[in-house]
Amino acid sequence: MAGPLYKAAAIVGAAEANEIGFLEEPITALQLHIEAIKNLSDQTGIAMSKIDGVFSTGWSTELCEHLGITPKYIDTTAVGGCSFEMHVHHAVAAIYSGIIDVALISHGENGHSARKIGSGGGNYGRGAGNASPGHEMTMAYGLGSAPSNYAHAMVRHMHRYGTIREDYAHIAKVTRDWATLNPRAAMYSKEKHPFGGPITVEQVEESRLITWPLTILHCCMVADHGGAVFVVSPKVAAQLSTKPVWVAGAGESMSHGNMLEMGDFTQTSAGKSAEAAYTMAGLGPADMELAQIYDSFTITVAITAEMLGLASPGEGHLLWKDGHAAPGGRLPVNTNGGGLSFNHSGMYGMPLLIEAYRQLSGTAEDGINGDPGKQTTARTCVVNGTGGSLSTTGTLVLIADDD
Repeated sequence: MAGPLYKAAAIVGAAEANEIGFLEEPITALQLHIEAIKNLSDQTGIAMSKIDGVFSTGWSTELCEHLGITPKYIDTTAVGGCSFEMHVHHAVAAIYSGIIDVALISHGENGHSARKIGSGGGNYGRGAGNASPGHEMTMAYGLGSAPSNYAHAMVRHMHRYGTIREDYAHIAKVTRDWATLNPRAAMYSKEKHPFGGPITVEQVEESRLITWPLTILHCCMVADHGGAVFVVSPKVAAQLSTKPVWVAGAGESMSHGNMLEMGDFTQTSAGKSAEAAYTMAGLGPADMELAQIYDSFTITVAITAEMLGLASPGEGHLLWKDGHAAPGGRLPVNTNGGGLSFNHSGMYGMPLLIEAYRQLSGTAEDGINGDPGKQTTARTCVVNGTGGSLSTTGTLVLIADDD
């Protein structure tokens, strides 16, 4: 039985910045935000003056000032890549309670450009950086970076379930297959990027080692991306020409901050956030026809698929190895090419939302964001973002409009 927030709000548009990926000319994070928001406004016809809720990972004041928005509701939840799935959850609650009608959720991050122009600032006030107690306690155990953190999870998963690295290489290969159907994907073709185009499992295995057992093709890229979506009330959705995609369920959770405090490297809080989302929607894993899952590394998406109930423990990789997640498979996963081959600016939760909207609204194969073969027939989708080092999770169940 569905909960009270079932279909209380809908995503009615999704847009990206003008240029994304490995940009030759450096760009600021704010510019990526603004371009995406303006493109979203043009797409939906929703004027800036109609926005009464603003959700971002700490950018709300800059965005409101730049765009002349005076919101009634502001949310700056920032817990890593799943923040945007949580923003949708919070927006639905605010709309259901009658506080707002139009929620803007925006993200802009210049992961690639920042290497050229610098990002400035510091986080010492929050206990981050080399001075933090957590950093001092993790470095001694080889947990000083994202790749080393996730390598530990992969080794543990292999040890427990008897898998080998090649099993996870199928994830990178299949995800690249999806990217070759998306002209906006950074790895769309060799013409677009020297390392783009189709890849083989053997190439994944033989690519440069980053931290054992992860080779570079088991890891996401670091690029530039800006994206935005509108979440609106049913009343507003009925007035628009764009197709609504309904939020049927939502959930969020967390298990730890420092990875040394993670109770089990093979299990994340996605199990809890997914349970909440499925319960709200009155649906279950077997009802999902599509999945958009955070894939910072191949092991991330393999473990998450298991936690979402899409595969049995230790068998997440089989969705890709057996072809189920591939183009034409029974459960397409990361149909834009994922963080592994489409784009990953640092926090990947926004592209998950955008691609889920495009698929369920039937706009994923428009010649700009998709070539023939990219659009699926899915009517339901589970979306899961992950933040930190397998630390936080936000899960959504989205359904296509009935008409």
